[in-house]
Amino acid sequence: MPKVHDKVTGSIKPEWLKIRLRGGEDYAKVSKIVEQHALNTICSSGMCPNMAECWARRTATLMIMGDICTRSCRFCATNTGEPLPLTSSEPQKVAAAIKSMGLGYCVVTSVTRDDLPDRGASHWAATVEAIRKENPKTNIELLIPDMDASAHLLGIIVAAKPDVVGHNIETVERLTPQVRSRADYRRSLRTISILSSLGATVKSGIMTGLGESFDEVMQTLEDLRLSGCEIVTVGQYLQPTKRHLPVAEYIHPDTFALYRQKGMELGFAHIESSPLVRSSYMAEKGFRKSLERKGRT
Repeated sequence: MPKVHDKVTGSIKPEWLKIRLRGGEDYAKVSKIVEQHALNTICSSGMCPNMAECWARRTATLMIMGDICTRSCRFCATNTGEPLPLTSSEPQKVAAAIKSMGLGYCVVTSVTRDDLPDRGASHWAATVEAIRKENPKTNIELLIPDMDASAHLLGIIVAAKPDVVGHNIETVERLTPQVRSRADYRRSLRTISILSSLGATVKSGIMTGLGESFDEVMQTLEDLRLSGCEIVTVGQYLQPTKRHLPVAEYIHPDTFALYRQKGMELGFAHIESSPLVRSSYMAEKGFRKSLERKGRT
């Protein structure tokens, strides 16, 4: 195994995880639009450390299908329980908000809706179609649940022609039962493989600092690449509340750089890897890199 920087344990966050808060006119504008359209964002519900930075750049990850998830993963701050019925006007509201923000690139995610017969696939498709109609020049990235690795349901989403479809593997195989609720490592790989076979540009994400080894992360990257994943994010897990899994260790930035270096050697189009990276952080950059690889710049 290549030499990596020593891990940092303990309750005090290291210097490299300190967040510089930002505000300003663009931050206020995004905040106002989100409030006016009564939208949910993973930025706030997921307690993302990059929210201030991204909103200041007039980008936000919108969350559809409510803010109550049917699963209860031990790393996630999103509410869990019995969700409310879907709102048929939501796709149009999301499209209007994206237009108001003037986004050239948008990211849309959702809670998991195991309560719905189609797991929300048709709502996903309707949202993409509404965004396209209202914002024909906007690139669309989705971050979806596993949809039970159903080729039929995943096909409904891909047929709407989003530019990127992401599904997060979240952690290494050994830790999956402790970290994720109902989700399964191999099912996530099947989801990614099906998306790739359907022609989607596929993205995934990994959290570190939960007790995984360097070799386990590399194995996960290899599994993702073999399943057809093109873009990956690697970031540090941060405990959202005391009810969630504790941080096992703080991974040094040098190790994140090594994950990126070694991961790129596996053939990914792009890897965003550093402590504060989250699934949608610098999302457009990964999309552009995938286009370059395909000769479609």
